[in-house]
Amino acid sequence: MVRFFRQRSRVIGALGPPALFWLLIGSGLGKSFHMASATAASSANYLQYFFPGTVLLIVLFTSIFSTISLIEDRHEGFLQAVLVAPLARESLVLGKIVGGATLAVVQALAFLVFAPCVGFSFSLGGALYLVLTLFLCAMGLTAMGFLMAWKLDSVQGFHAVMNLFLMPMWLLSGALFPASGAPVWLAFLMRLNPLTYGLIAFQQTLHINGTPLSSTGPAPLVCLLVLTGFTGLMMAGSVRLARRG
Repeated sequence: MVRFFRQRSRVIGALGPPALFWLLIGSGLGKSFHMASATAASSANYLQYFFPGTVLLIVLFTSIFSTISLIEDRHEGFLQAVLVAPLARESLVLGKIVGGATLAVVQALAFLVFAPCVGFSFSLGGALYLVLTLFLCAMGLTAMGFLMAWKLDSVQGFHAVMNLFLMPMWLLSGALFPASGAPVWLAFLMRLNPLTYGLIAFQQTLHINGTPLSSTGPAPLVCLLVLTGFTGLMMAGSVRLARRG
């Protein structure tokens, strides 16, 4: 975290592009967007609908690309020194994942400051639920990045491989379009995507005139269970890989 905040270009690069995507895409598609179902969110404009998707994009990019430093540490010899030190591999994995997840959550919360500017409000319970789901998403995604970075030896290769997973996961989360208007096969893939449940959790906590942005979809407890399962699976895989060396 100290390294991250000392590099101002990384701070700007992590928050700037998602904010631009939100403004440009949200403004450009605003007039063509219409919620298919007559839900509480049917009056939401596209800037409001796309807002939680932008939060998810910030979490996704920051979490995944914070693990690039694992490849850099390997090239500089720092990782080898840590591996031969008398400490448990679990502490290495946990430190890396928690550090990257914390960065992602801090940046997502910084962007959420703008939520009242577009008409959103929070309840105290909703805010706590939002922070919890943000952290679970960030932990799972950082652990996913750890799995990839541990096996790869090239930063360029890491970018290529992760983009192959990142963009489809984000697009199939419902960040750009709701599942209600998607074809059956696409809606099925969206239900299999763990990030879909993270996005729904975000939407459930954002209120417009006292009503949640999303009043349909899985219950909050289901979203938490799916995110916890995804995070646990990714972390267990990371620990196993680190133990094998």
